[in-house]
Amino acid sequence: MACGRTNGNTASDAELLAGLLTGGVAASRDLAEDLLLRFGGLRGLFNARPAALRSVPGIGSALALRIVALPELARRYYEQSMPAGHTIESPADTESFLMARMRHLGHELFCCLYLDNRHRVLRFDEMFRGTIDGTSVYPREVVKEALATNAAAVILAHNHPSGVAEPSQADERITRRLKSALELVDIRLLDHLIIGDGCSTSMASRGLL
Repeated sequence: MACGRTNGNTASDAELLAGLLTGGVAASRDLAEDLLLRFGGLRGLFNARPAALRSVPGIGSALALRIVALPELARRYYEQSMPAGHTIESPADTESFLMARMRHLGHELFCCLYLDNRHRVLRFDEMFRGTIDGTSVYPREVVKEALATNAAAVILAHNHPSGVAEPSQADERITRRLKSALELVDIRLLDHLIIGDGCSTSMASRGLL
């Protein structure tokens, strides 16, 4: 999926946010634009602490809680859209789910989506937190959980808090290690998705698996 935004997206973000804040009146559109400017867009806004939100003129406790609730509701919606037993019909299914779960995070999170041989979801696990490199991701733990889940295939994912979804050399190294470890127990690695801000990169589509 391509990264980047068009010039019209900022206005659309402001209009949608205004409608959720106080009904979309002119004053709320001004407030929405101010929030997006102060926090650097939706991602920064939805990562903001309630205290930081309340420091903005026009934002009281009730509106701060409403803003904090928005990304959490979105994450829960997508989590329920891919429950255990759900069959993954296309890469877009996985991408939408993972984007909702991971794009907002200010830290790196490494996750595994375990599937059966018909690509039905068995489990989604948040496995490791922190910089993704050879010391923080343990293939044996991924293999152990895959076997415990009786998975036939695995999709890996982790986010880049920078918002840039390009795989690093460390990403490529750990992907090769994990693929080799899973192959030893006859489990397929289908993809490793890098989640950025509004975009993702499939390492399988890049020929990096």
